[in-house]
Amino acid sequence: MTSSLINRAFKKCRDEGRPALITYTVAGDPTKKISLNILKAISKNVDIIESGMAFSTPIADGGDIQTSAHRAIKAGINLNETFKIIKKFKKTKYPRPVILMGYWNLILQFNENKFINMCKKSGVSGLIIVDLPHPENKTFAKKCKKNGIVFVQLLSPTTTKSRMKQIIKDSDSMIYYISQSNTTGGKLKVAPKDILKNYYKIQKLAKGKNCVIGFGITDQNISKFKSANGVVVGSLNSKIITNAIKKKHNPVIKLDKMSFKLKKKII
Repeated sequence: MTSSLINRAFKKCRDEGRPALITYTVAGDPTKKISLNILKAISKNVDIIESGMAFSTPIADGGDIQTSAHRAIKAGINLNETFKIIKKFKKTKYPRPVILMGYWNLILQFNENKFINMCKKSGVSGLIIVDLPHPENKTFAKKCKKNGIVFVQLLSPTTTKSRMKQIIKDSDSMIYYISQSNTTGGKLKVAPKDILKNYYKIQKLAKGKNCVIGFGITDQNISKFKSANGVVVGSLNSKIITNAIKKKHNPVIKLDKMSFKLKKKII
């Protein structure tokens, strides 16, 4: 089952005494071909790939990821093409577990059963659907689990303790803690020690589950989160692609170097 690939990735990192490095890029950004080459390059250093399903109105995302999504859509990306990229990536030298991240409307339009089937066929291990909260996501999450796909539940600083307990109880093997109340790419406004204070409370409630921290994580602060099960870096990558395009540099080389730098900071 593809879901077990996520658990194996976390176990490997635990054995090495470090958090899992999870990086996000939008599938198809800046083109389908370059997007695949980016995944191939960064997978040498990354433990889990988070791949964004480009959407025209990504409400949880800040400007950097919105720019990536619009660029990918302009380049002709859609869900079928996204699955093709994932399928090709899974045949490469370092076929890391892939978590697709996106919005519920995309899946509804595509047909949720067809979507899950395509996830299985292309080798997707997990899903993050940012606008399908608990408990509304319970039916779909169960369907994912039945098909060997981890549905990643989200927690935030504003989640009440009683709600948190219920979400953790109903969650699969992985939980995503949103570090601050903000869209992606916002500057980290909360001190890492305060983020970790909340994170440790979640860890105590979620024994045996892998809890990752995302939103506001960059090369400048990632080393402060070494004690987490995993760290997610997203907007930084979108920004690097945008800057590379502006300066006529190769975004593949730039992201390859950044993934190496990020890995070094957490080992």
